[in-house]
Amino acid sequence: MKFEKFKQNPILSPLESNEWESLVTCNPGVIYDDGTFYMLYRAAGNDSEHVIRFGLATSKDGYHFKRMSDKPVFGPSENGPDSGGVEDARIVKFDNEFYITYAYRAYPPGQYWNFGHDEILLPECGEDAPAAVKQNIGNTGLAVTRDFKKFRRLGRLTSPVLDDRDVIIFPEKINGQYALLHRPKQFVGKKYGVKYPSIWIKFSDDILNWEDKESHLLMTGIEGTWEEKIGGSTPPLKTDKGWLVLYHGVENGGLGYYRVGAVLLDLENPLRIIARTPDCLLEPEFEYETKGYYNGCVFPTGNVIIDDMLFVYYGAADKYVGVATCNIHELLKFMTETPTVEKQNKQLLNVI
Repeated sequence: MKFEKFKQNPILSPLESNEWESLVTCNPGVIYDDGTFYMLYRAAGNDSEHVIRFGLATSKDGYHFKRMSDKPVFGPSENGPDSGGVEDARIVKFDNEFYITYAYRAYPPGQYWNFGHDEILLPECGEDAPAAVKQNIGNTGLAVTRDFKKFRRLGRLTSPVLDDRDVIIFPEKINGQYALLHRPKQFVGKKYGVKYPSIWIKFSDDILNWEDKESHLLMTGIEGTWEEKIGGSTPPLKTDKGWLVLYHGVENGGLGYYRVGAVLLDLENPLRIIARTPDCLLEPEFEYETKGYYNGCVFPTGNVIIDDMLFVYYGAADKYVGVATCNIHELLKFMTETPTVEKQNKQLLNVI
């Protein structure tokens, strides 16, 4: 089972005439509302600091998007904790407001593809500076908007001493509580029972209050496969079979490609995994996915279901935006009724 990539991909590319998005347009948060697809895409120009902002594009058919402004619609604050840049929006809707989780840093990361693995620019500061500043740690914030024109920053969701990104809020309460997926990089080793960064889940009575809530290990990678290191990718989608969540996996050796799988969680108890795909559903193949600023990366951050079609929006090679689709009923049937998947699920699933 594989997602079908749109033949006219990439659907969004850097635009030289806009300096702030002349180098990068990728990792789009997408939501469908009242007949329109809204996309907040990650954008950056060719500056050495690599300041990252959000642009806005919309579509009526889910394939052809039009930029709605020649300026960013959301960017780093002037002197707040997210003054280094904002990236990787995930969008959900409660009532008539759109809530956006986004990763940020205190300082811009620099053109990271010119550095070593996991290296970024660090600021000059004193020994007593907090870790979020001194180490330029990636945190996650929450913003809210009603029209994708005016935004309000609500604050930080993650611990200031953890590199905690891939933070995704479920689009509705479960048993009266909000639910959140996250991937703290430091949660590895004997203490946590995992070798590589994994996907954790929290529950809270307040959409902004997470730091003092217990994290539960949801799922971890599989040694020696395409998904040794994993993280959540897209907001969960409610189906009659369970919560459908796309996640990304990275091999520890080899080419270091980013690929995409899917997991199905129980609607009432998302700690319970119903099914998990045995192989990736999306992987780098074409030049726009293998040649960019991270060669060999497909990274979904948005998905929607329209009628029988699942639309998956992803960053390609940290440079472009692509879209892939599949029939949602065929995917769910594959995940729940295929004998080879059922056999693997018995062996690999973390059922609580």
